[in-house]
Amino acid sequence: MGREIKIVVNDRMQSDYTYVLSAPCGSDFDDAFTPKYTPKQMLEMGVFEGKYLNDCTAEFPHDWFDGAKISAKPDVALNYFGIKSRQPLSVWREKGWIYGPDPRGWFQWYCRYYLGRRVPDIDKRQIARWKGFARHAGQIRANCYPGDVYCRPRQRQALLQWSYDPLI
Repeated sequence: MGREIKIVVNDRMQSDYTYVLSAPCGSDFDDAFTPKYTPKQMLEMGVFEGKYLNDCTAEFPHDWFDGAKISAKPDVALNYFGIKSRQPLSVWREKGWIYGPDPRGWFQWYCRYYLGRRVPDIDKRQIARWKGFARHAGQIRANCYPGDVYCRPRQRQALLQWSYDPLI
């Protein structure tokens, strides 16, 4: 990659966490990981009721937040499908879905991975979780008429929040 780029994180959930970008931004992904959308596209489309990355925008490229649907308080109207489809971070913690250096969960991992951070054991685990989420697309295909984007909107919103195409 040439020159080493180091990111230092200081926000509400992490202090003095440092990571190095070892891959070019937006490329050199694991072959098994083929997300449909970039983090910027997801933020623009409307994910997590606008309540995500609000206090850590300095960590990520400023242009990711141009046109992003962000709110100080959760607002379901900001979601692409206008429906509630997220659980509080406390639930994620209780279920053991938060681990490693990403206290905000999968999407934070994806943002950092997209930027070029690589942590092989964490990446492998998160990519496996992402692959497992494809089952929701299968449920939509099995239970909805093709083109009926109003069928299973909560699952469609969740697919978007995991960078899958919700308009299948």
